[in-house]
Amino acid sequence: MVDNRYATALVIGSVLSLLATVYLSVAVGTQHWYEYNTPEVNNTTHSEPVFPNGTRALWWRCILVASPSYWFKSPDRKMETRCSSFSLSDQLGTKYKPGNEEEEDLLRTYLWRCQFLLPLVSLALVFLSVLVGVCACLCRSFTPTFCVGVLHLLAGLCSLGTVCCFLAGVDLVHQHFPLPDGVEGTLGWSLYLALISFPLQMMAAALFLWAAKSHRKNYTRMTAYRVA
Repeated sequence: MVDNRYATALVIGSVLSLLATVYLSVAVGTQHWYEYNTPEVNNTTHSEPVFPNGTRALWWRCILVASPSYWFKSPDRKMETRCSSFSLSDQLGTKYKPGNEEEEDLLRTYLWRCQFLLPLVSLALVFLSVLVGVCACLCRSFTPTFCVGVLHLLAGLCSLGTVCCFLAGVDLVHQHFPLPDGVEGTLGWSLYLALISFPLQMMAAALFLWAAKSHRKNYTRMTAYRVA
């Protein structure tokens, strides 16, 4: 028989884990991680931006361009977003320092690899914790809850690592290639979703670990009482 406190902790932890998974999945599947904006260009429609407005994400980049006009040049041409995805070789391949294609840039190489692999590892750990939780329910055992908490703890660290690696990579690119004057770079809502998933996963891990430890301690006391 499971105490109501532990059952409540498991339910709340499961809800937090579900929210974190949804947020991280949406963040990984959208392109608004980092946004480039040129305010002076947005206020006029008669010129093309030197540095196109757009966004950058984990697996692709997008730019905002004017839609083609076949019959006449309209003064208020509509803008459309065009995206290009990074290939596996772009993500996992070796990066070289700008201006020197023979010297490997280890920091940028591993930042790209980590920002590609860490969110996948995080989602895989959450999926594995779900399988462990289902097996625990089928076996009617509370012991695997500790493993579920540890998996969520690792998943949260991977989510945080994804955001840190992405921001470090963007900062490194801007050091080598500074933004032109008038161009603003801001964090997008996709990155904030990934960042929010980190505390949610950590809170879920804390609840699972607390429930497992408290239930184990209570079970040990009950066993000792029965033996006595």
